[in-house]
Amino acid sequence: MLSLVLWLVQLLLALLFAGVGFVKITQGHARLKENLRWPEDFSAGTVKLIGVLEVLGAAGLIIPEATGTLPVLTPIAASALAVLMALAILVHVRRGERNRIGLAAILMVLSLVVALGRFGVFG
Repeated sequence: MLSLVLWLVQLLLALLFAGVGFVKITQGHARLKENLRWPEDFSAGTVKLIGVLEVLGAAGLIIPEATGTLPVLTPIAASALAVLMALAILVHVRRGERNRIGLAAILMVLSLVVALGRFGVFG
């Protein structure tokens, strides 16, 4: 049962991170600043790097565990995404964007659940 729950959370996170990462990679910096506002604090290259990290993290949530090839990479990817979300929370706090903290916090907690579950902490 736990494995099924972990897979569902992994799939949800992978879809979300792949989607937002893809947007950061493909959209121009000016458009991202217009729509999200926080990218105005970062260079275009840094925003694209964040997008690449999100896409790689999404792949890391699924591929290693699904293929059985280096499955330890799945909880490592989940841990890295949790750190990325912790940093996102700090950015939103610093910018006074309290309405954006909730989603980042939820994604961070779900990423931590996957990391701990795949590291075997839950049994």
